[in-house]
Amino acid sequence: MSSCSPSITTMIRMDHTHVMAAFHRYHAQTPWWRKRAIVELACTALEIHAQLEEEIFYPALSEVMAGDERLTKSKPEHDAMREEIAKLRAMGPQDAAYDARFRQLMREVMHHVADEETVLLPTAERALASQLSELGMRMTKRRMQLVAQHHPSAIAANTAGTFPLASLAVISLGALAIARCLRPAGARRIARDA
Repeated sequence: MSSCSPSITTMIRMDHTHVMAAFHRYHAQTPWWRKRAIVELACTALEIHAQLEEEIFYPALSEVMAGDERLTKSKPEHDAMREEIAKLRAMGPQDAAYDARFRQLMREVMHHVADEETVLLPTAERALASQLSELGMRMTKRRMQLVAQHHPSAIAANTAGTFPLASLAVISLGALAIARCLRPAGARRIARDA
């Protein structure tokens, strides 16, 4: 089963890409409701990501990087990010400081991502090569638990507000697949033979 799971380093990079894509959707002229969706999606994704790293990735990496400054500063960086998230959630998009606070969070996260992607992830890929898939499987299981705790319907709504065209495409494809499955067997056979 673990060979079917993406490696933990691949999953971390995908998380980084997801949050960066959300960041790039945020602009000063973005409508307030969409700003809130983007911020909430990014904040929830960051909270889940940080917890996953702290519970699974950092402990595994500390076995091969014990005492390394770059690994040691990761948890305090997560704590600073959580403080920024709390401040953001205490205000709303109508607040004059909202845009600046979100940009500050973006800067902190980009710095943290750069450190991870240039040092920690390559080190993990060399030193933990035989464990990466198993760690990825553990991360996937734990992510499902954390998502369930963070109100999946709110995550879905914020995802739709952040990525409306992609969400529409996924919903449309899902509806087409369901419609195809619900078609009577004879109609499916005729369509296949045509």
